[in-house]
Amino acid sequence: MRPRLQREAMRYLSDSDDAEDIAQEVALKLWAMRERLEEYRSVEALALVMARRLCLNHLRGANAATGSMDAGPRTEATSGETPESELISQEETERAWRLMDSLPDAQQAVLRMKHVEGMEVGEIARVTGSSPEAVRQNLSRARRNIMKHFIV
Repeated sequence: MRPRLQREAMRYLSDSDDAEDIAQEVALKLWAMRERLEEYRSVEALALVMARRLCLNHLRGANAATGSMDAGPRTEATSGETPESELISQEETERAWRLMDSLPDAQQAVLRMKHVEGMEVGEIARVTGSSPEAVRQNLSRARRNIMKHFIV
């Protein structure tokens, strides 16, 4: 499982040493919870989710250390935009995140897994223990709720 965790970490990080650290940290976390692992349908899926989250936390920490205002996937502004358009883009992004935070837990979880962590519907279904159809339905409802409040 370790090579797969390293590959997953390299999708987010540019440094192979950091990816190795993430893989080791996931292994330690799995070892610490070894007596509860049978509660999960797929230990590999759990490990991959843990690796993604650790990578995102690592990236957020790196952005905070460099003084960046944005962290992780919330960064939306692209170079070449005017300061005004960057501010508008940042405000819209923050509004979308607040709306996502106000969703019911199931909708919020599947939306984050799909659009923030980049997971596929089948993978989300395995991790959450639900059917792919239920995941699609929750995604649809979550998107509809956000669009209903976002476009006024």
